[in-house]
Amino acid sequence: MKTFILALVLCYRALSAQIELGVDVYFKEDHYLELKGKRVGLVTNQTGVDSALHSTIDLFLNHGIKLAALFAPEHGLTGQSYAFEEIKDKKTPHGIPVYSLHGKTRRPTQQMLKNIDAIVYDIQDVGSRSYTYTTTLCYVMEEAAKKGIPVIVLDRPNPINGLIVDGPMLEQRWRSYIGYLNVPYCHGMTIGELAQFFNDKYQIGCKLKVVLMKGWNRAMSFADTGLTWIPTSPYIPESDTPLFYASTGILGELSLVNIGIGYTLPFKVVGAPWIKAYELAEQLNCQKLPGVKFVPYHYRPFYGPYKGKDCEGVMITVTDPKKYRPVTSQYMILGILKNLYPKHVLAAVNALEPGKKDLFCKANGNAHMLQLLREEKHVAWKMILFQKEEREQFIQERKKYLLY
Repeated sequence: MKTFILALVLCYRALSAQIELGVDVYFKEDHYLELKGKRVGLVTNQTGVDSALHSTIDLFLNHGIKLAALFAPEHGLTGQSYAFEEIKDKKTPHGIPVYSLHGKTRRPTQQMLKNIDAIVYDIQDVGSRSYTYTTTLCYVMEEAAKKGIPVIVLDRPNPINGLIVDGPMLEQRWRSYIGYLNVPYCHGMTIGELAQFFNDKYQIGCKLKVVLMKGWNRAMSFADTGLTWIPTSPYIPESDTPLFYASTGILGELSLVNIGIGYTLPFKVVGAPWIKAYELAEQLNCQKLPGVKFVPYHYRPFYGPYKGKDCEGVMITVTDPKKYRPVTSQYMILGILKNLYPKHVLAAVNALEPGKKDLFCKANGNAHMLQLLREEKHVAWKMILFQKEEREQFIQERKKYLLY
């Protein structure tokens, strides 16, 4: 039996080792030679590593490519800064200027691009529309197109997987830094596929090149790749956290419950002092949503909403990530909370300041969800089915942009 298990482990590792990231392919197949003698701008952060965990920055320098500038997204070049914390320009120990795209500007300026011949983008995304790394890429492509600078995207996995398409589309009125592309909240595309979609659909005219991965397929979660997960930001510590970010992140914008931010399970729990754990879990499990179970859970947050208070609620347990629908589950949680605790939900909605209302609408991509919470008694399925036809149309339309 031990021999059989060992054989399975070795087989899994062998299959996992076949996954090559865009950055692996770029250097292994000598694509980097196209940048010899050019001044390169690299958009990256701590997630920019190859499958052997060599820094993309070091790979370029060690292969004799001149890095004229680095561009840092939200959370900074090293990833320790918190959400919406302003990042300042600086220089690396090598003397390379690091321009912040999350400080005074979120777009590369004409001055930043003055001495750049080509731009390379290598950052791990999380697969949700509201995560700002995608928007940063779009901004870079738009500004590069104005100057005729080519953009090279080194592709990486969608850590959720490439199958799940879930949640509402983005209405033009609510287009923002936390939602720049009219795609469902969970789009099931890689960053390279999104770049091609954006360039074509929005007629950007960017000189775009996507360096494909090898060995990745759409059914893979990040854990299936065998690659090492580098936290993309302070609250995305593990390879499965992106799945849960899509399960409670929008809910967190209401300041209604604690979603594990300020506890050891970011995005994986939903709780408050006024929730009854077994009551909420029973009501959610009765819905028989595919691929998920809700476990009654008690905890006390260290900081954030309900800091130091005993909270009851549920821990989200995904039993089948290929069948699970995170945004559907999120809206179901919100709907059941409205059914069980309507006074608490309405109080939270009515207490939202204008800025927080806008943030909730931007995350959803519409104002319809806020209206439903205010005006309707039973909201779950109305939220889940919103824009169902548009979402199905997108699934058909995206086929021509899929690279795997």
